Amino acid sequence: MDIAQLQAYGYFILTATLTIGLYAYIYHLYSKKKNADGVDYEELSNMALKDDIADTPVTSISNDDKKEK
Repeated sequence: MDIAQLQAYGYFILTATLTIGLYAYIYHLYSKKKNADGVDYEELSNMALKDDIADTPVTSISNDDKKEK
């Protein structure tokens, strides 16, 4: 077995591993839409699409939550 064949096997194994990892990560995101904190990642992905200055915020923050000192 020469070095070129060893590199080809390594490249194939690395590509297959990364592909399986990517599909597992995508499945994890779509099967569990909300994490333990209740954050919906699919809703937060709209930040990339709605990034104009005149667009409404994805999540609103009220001033009542802030404590004044």
